[in-house]
Amino acid sequence: MPNPFANVAAAWLAHPMEMARAWQELATVAWATGMPAPLAEAAEGDDRFSDDAWRDNPFFHGLMQQYLGFTRTLERQVYDTPGVEEAEAHSAAFWLRHWCNAIAPSNFPLTNPEVLRRAFDSGGASLKHGFEEWLRDLLAGDLRMVDPAQFQLGRDLAATPGHVVMRNRMMELIQYTPLRQEVRTMPLILVPPWINKYYILDLTARQSMIRHLVDQGFDVFVISWKNPHADMQDVSFEDHLFDGILAAIEAARTIAGVPQVHAVGYCIGGTALSALMAWLNRRHRAARDIPVAHWTLLATLTDFSKPGDIASFINDESVALLEELMARQGFLDSQQIGWSFRMLRPNTQIWRYVVRKYLLGEPAPALAPLAWNADGTRQPRATHSFCLRELYQANKLAQAGALDVRGQKLDLGRIRQPLYAVGAVADHITPWRSTYRSAALVGAPVQYVLTASGHILGIINPPGGSTKQQFWSGPLIPGRDAKDWLAVQTASPGSWWQDWSAWLDARCGEWRAPAPGPHTGYPWLCDAPGNYVRER
Repeated sequence: MPNPFANVAAAWLAHPMEMARAWQELATVAWATGMPAPLAEAAEGDDRFSDDAWRDNPFFHGLMQQYLGFTRTLERQVYDTPGVEEAEAHSAAFWLRHWCNAIAPSNFPLTNPEVLRRAFDSGGASLKHGFEEWLRDLLAGDLRMVDPAQFQLGRDLAATPGHVVMRNRMMELIQYTPLRQEVRTMPLILVPPWINKYYILDLTARQSMIRHLVDQGFDVFVISWKNPHADMQDVSFEDHLFDGILAAIEAARTIAGVPQVHAVGYCIGGTALSALMAWLNRRHRAARDIPVAHWTLLATLTDFSKPGDIASFINDESVALLEELMARQGFLDSQQIGWSFRMLRPNTQIWRYVVRKYLLGEPAPALAPLAWNADGTRQPRATHSFCLRELYQANKLAQAGALDVRGQKLDLGRIRQPLYAVGAVADHITPWRSTYRSAALVGAPVQYVLTASGHILGIINPPGGSTKQQFWSGPLIPGRDAKDWLAVQTASPGSWWQDWSAWLDARCGEWRAPAPGPHTGYPWLCDAPGNYVRER
């Protein structure tokens, strides 16, 4: 496997004068604590140093300044390495940050003032509780972010009433019970990512996107993907397109008795929906023959040229190692996937829980998104390998005619159906500028929306939340980049869900009475949330 640190070190050795100046700068920063001017202060939102003692106590303030000044200088110097390509410097800096995050003084009991104060005030009880938390996680084999016993499917999560109306080897299709006397004529089909379970779209009643859409009078369907075992190792990306998404669309059209639907794709579910839309537009000449009238993409990439920090994990050698692992297992395990994503944000996804649970003795928080995040899924070998090699590495979906699916060469520019696309400012999995660039590949009119927060909370963003809620919405500007688009937008307070509902209202047809019972061709198989979502 390529070693970015070795290449950075070799580059500095090849430039001894620059290296000498860099070492001098580091030495100056390392011993500069106590100088009249502040050396470095914690960034806004860095809750590692939120305790007042990090500012008020001279020792802890100096320790924080020394740590932040040294690590920030070191990271900047990695980026400034002479003669190293940007991608390699970025990869080295990514792994360097992991080391820097690990040695933060906030992670150790004797150099964290909050830990010391809590231990003194509790007579050592906090340390005892922390040890008990550590022991429970050790027995569970994981750093647990939430106690799963606090949430129950069908009661606390995934509780919107509905029925499973279709089941095949790939997925269950759930149709939700109308909450109004009339519904819109055109149904909505939600395509969640198969890398997690569908109920990120149906958390608690207040946080549920599905419940919100049903409340608004939409006829809502969602795909619940099967959690694959080794016997599904040959399930392909194409299988998700045709046995999953297209099969769900055809079922919803039949049940609703309409020629077209509105389709919604989230994350990799949106990537697959985009590929299917390109395939349908290549296959059918007339727009009326395409079963999707218009569509929505949520935090979705189709251009993987700049996928963010996850690029540090993806190269020929690392993908080959993953493929060897998946060849033995038949899949990539949910914990293996989960830790990869945690490593993209180690301070908030790893060290925060080490400190809060083990050093401060606090129980895991009872947060619905964390309960969903802990309920992971496996990835079929063939599908995951395809996504890594053909999408992330080769970026074929972004190139017209480069990706062949069932005899059709895909071209996103041929898509004619209007698109509503959403990105999130702080998204570290699908960076918003890349989602904008992805939406720009579509040949149809695009309404682009930028929401505050990140990959999950930016999308699961119900009305009535934080006073900081805001979004930007406007037509995508052809030939202009994301920065240019944002420069001419005005922030709107509140949730983008309301903007989306208005966009859908104008396109999803007249009101009609909902069907009084199941369709003869699609009987109700069981109540929502179904069976596949419960599989471990």
